[in-house]
Amino acid sequence: MTIEKIIEQILSKRPEISRKEILERLEKEKKKASGFISDDTLMRMIAAEFDVEIPKAEVSTLSLLIKDLVPSLNNIAITGRAIAVFPPKTFRGNKNGRFSSLLVADRSGILRVVLWNDKANIVESGKIKAGQIVRFSHGYTREDSNGQVELHIGERGDVEINPEDVKAGDYPTVSTFSTKIGQLTQTHKNRKVNVIGVVKELFSASTFKRKDSSSGKVMRFTLADETGEIPVVAWNEKAENLEKMLKKSIKLQVVNATVKKATSGTMELHVNTGTYVEMFEPAEEFWKIIALKEGLNNINIKGEVATKPIQREVKTSNGELVKLTIFELKDETGRVWVSAWRKHADLVKDLKIGNEIMIKDAYVKKGFGEQLEIFTRDKTSISF
Repeated sequence: MTIEKIIEQILSKRPEISRKEILERLEKEKKKASGFISDDTLMRMIAAEFDVEIPKAEVSTLSLLIKDLVPSLNNIAITGRAIAVFPPKTFRGNKNGRFSSLLVADRSGILRVVLWNDKANIVESGKIKAGQIVRFSHGYTREDSNGQVELHIGERGDVEINPEDVKAGDYPTVSTFSTKIGQLTQTHKNRKVNVIGVVKELFSASTFKRKDSSSGKVMRFTLADETGEIPVVAWNEKAENLEKMLKKSIKLQVVNATVKKATSGTMELHVNTGTYVEMFEPAEEFWKIIALKEGLNNINIKGEVATKPIQREVKTSNGELVKLTIFELKDETGRVWVSAWRKHADLVKDLKIGNEIMIKDAYVKKGFGEQLEIFTRDKTSISF
């Protein structure tokens, strides 16, 4: 549908609105969009705000990358990986309500998303978890107090968790946007950062009095990675939460912490209600067959059964008679033989060519004919 036809539809259904007013509104939205959004899409958005329905076959929510967002956009869709999920909060004023927020990432950056009122129930119910892919549709953008763009999802908005038409591998994990501790310098002062590290030292929390005589709480610990270590200061509600969960040597993922200069002149991280902290569990890494080499241990691999499994009994060097099933596995990079021993031999003996299989915690060594093979052991797990 052309811009002119959309204008005609608006004028026919909203006669109190003039053509001049519509065109002025279009120019205003074009300046806000800075060239990222086409004129016809902007007109569709304007029509929606005037409650003028464009035929569904003609309408699509504008899907953008995070880096392309600007304030005051409407009917926007964003897809990203949830890297931090914050519990709902209530607010009181002229109108009471509640909201929840989360941080999502795509390949272009990180965005805060705010879910209002009934939409906050999605977080409270536990349906959205860090690590999931989430699509937000029919949202609108606003600028926060720090000048950053946020996406807001209200009554007209939609939230879709793990959409079937989206590949999770296209969306980065928080590790992609994490900064090594040793790289934090004066240039990061007052900036938000994401850090992954191990709790090296842990200090007891303490209370303090504010100027208004109310009480606050503060807790300190040291976080370290392979490049260095840094003091972390957790405040108030966050200090209470971390006091219950922190132990020495656990690995943490800290998202949206603020870099501050300590009185000693060194850098430290400050953690408050806008910071997300959780135990860090790295995503499982699966090897490609072409990358396998002798001596690899504790590897995960997945692929498709390429030959019919063959089972036989073999005698080990200590005289034990055990079952062994062998078959060839393939992926898009190559093929490799798998030797499944003992309990795993029976597990895989009835596999069919074309079956998909996942093998975790195996090892690689040379087998018959000096060819590389994947060998199972007692702690190996196999699923298909």
